[in-house]
Amino acid sequence: MTTKGYIKDYPRLQFVREKWMNLNGEWDFRFDDENVGEIEKWQEQLAGSHKITVPFTYETQASGIGIEEFHSQVWYSKNVSIPKEAEGKRVILHFQAVDYIAKVWVNGVLAGSHQGAYAAFSFDITPYLTFGADNIITLKAEDSDDCTQPRGKQRWTKDNFECFYVQTTGIWQTVWLEYVEEQRLDTVKITPDLDHARVAFDYRVHGLETAKGTLRLEAIVTMKDRHVKTVSLVIDRPRLSVEVDLVHEVNGPWKRIFWSPQQPNLYDVEFVLYQDDIVVDRVLSYFGMRKVSIEKGKVLLNNVPVYQRLMLDQGYWTESHLTPPSEEALIADIDYMLEMGYNGVRKHMKIEDARFLYWCDVKGLLVWSEMAATFEFHDDAVENFTKEWLEIVHQQYNHPSIITWVPFNESWGIPYILHDQRQQKFTESIYHLTKSYDPYRPVITNDGWEHTVSDIITLHDYVETGEKFLKRYAGNKEAIVNKETTCNQWKYALADGYEYKGQPIMITEFGGIAFQSDKGWGYGQQVQTDEEFLERFDGLVQAIKSVDYICGFCYTQLTDVQQEINGLLTEDRKPKFPLDQIREINLK
Repeated sequence: MTTKGYIKDYPRLQFVREKWMNLNGEWDFRFDDENVGEIEKWQEQLAGSHKITVPFTYETQASGIGIEEFHSQVWYSKNVSIPKEAEGKRVILHFQAVDYIAKVWVNGVLAGSHQGAYAAFSFDITPYLTFGADNIITLKAEDSDDCTQPRGKQRWTKDNFECFYVQTTGIWQTVWLEYVEEQRLDTVKITPDLDHARVAFDYRVHGLETAKGTLRLEAIVTMKDRHVKTVSLVIDRPRLSVEVDLVHEVNGPWKRIFWSPQQPNLYDVEFVLYQDDIVVDRVLSYFGMRKVSIEKGKVLLNNVPVYQRLMLDQGYWTESHLTPPSEEALIADIDYMLEMGYNGVRKHMKIEDARFLYWCDVKGLLVWSEMAATFEFHDDAVENFTKEWLEIVHQQYNHPSIITWVPFNESWGIPYILHDQRQQKFTESIYHLTKSYDPYRPVITNDGWEHTVSDIITLHDYVETGEKFLKRYAGNKEAIVNKETTCNQWKYALADGYEYKGQPIMITEFGGIAFQSDKGWGYGQQVQTDEEFLERFDGLVQAIKSVDYICGFCYTQLTDVQQEINGLLTEDRKPKFPLDQIREINLK
């Protein structure tokens, strides 16, 4: 089952229009190690030395290049034919992700720039186009090994090390065009209110000042092709809100139309913008009625405690690294997690393709959305991180599957947060900025340890056996949260100056068990046999579940990743043992 607006490979399924063009595929490509391209005007005519398959980066085999050495300046160019019949429309050029600074020219004229590896961005390129002819789109991507830019698991050295992998440079998600009118919807922020059976739509409307008639916006809400509600309002300002009462009898009792992992019910909504009586924009979207809250040390979903069985997933593939090789590959990963008895995923150090979140919405997989870390604390890092994180929260807000925001992990980029008040205040500011835009989801300020203000206390511990885990945690809650002891072998649960306030406690990294190999590493001693693995895995899972103050866990990890060989699947997605054995242990 998909939503009404689903189009295969459409890059932004939360906001779907009919008229669009996918620009993935072959582009001209050139390295610019001397950074002379702009001076020599490559933006006007790029003499490409390579062909590259977008959206795969030059470091990957899927790109057709497969050079892993770092190059800080790279160029792309593509001839795009814009049909004559599109004249009179506005043409919007979208990039779902480019790492790290992108400059874009159309027919040699600068159309815009963007900084940030993980947020989507777009430009209205209409003024620079010739309709009914070929047009040259050129992009220069500038990357660096600077640790003040959010980079996640991308290495900043020549070779891979520890848990850091080959860098990602340039275009790594879909490039596309859409044709729109001057009067159109820019965004709709959708906020469900489960307790009062209503949903709020916060609109941003473009082109009000040039409208030649009355603008009217209609929202048509349906579920499973049954009409639920239609609301209409006259547009008299560019930003406005409407609340829609969803109480109805069509689909039976209200409790049956919540969104949850067990029943991922989604409402379709069609937004139609009229100028007088003429349709000038039509957007298809969807939403889920669900609520995330915290009470008495528990995380509640739809006012009922939920025990979260999460899988840590870094989203790497052998041939394409951070870029999903296909939409089917994203769906397969979700299906693997569900088949193994997990009800959620912690997407680790990566902002994933929006289609992944779409399928989590559709299939009912809970998501912790986690920002890629910087690895140096500096004024530049604060600025870079804050700007991009807020873009991401805005862009991902409407996904019902996302139930937790995770801006920081394991003190990465904030290495002295235990006692450094500047770093502590930085995490507090990100917490409160996130809450100012989204007060409805928990925010974890430093997943793993040394929390400041945080809605959940999350702990990482790669202890090898269930017996050792119980010795450390069973009956030791007060000692851990009061910093009388560390939460693992060397880190405290809370930073200096912060007190435990009854938050839920979860173990959000553990396991990482690897089979014996000289080609990579896992956590603790490597195992020799399936039986040895399953015994250790079972012991850890059951030990965590037996501790009454722990309300969920996250296992490391879904797949092997380059030198890390501690996945339940290999990097090319082959299960290491029958998945039903993992499911049985998780659901005991």
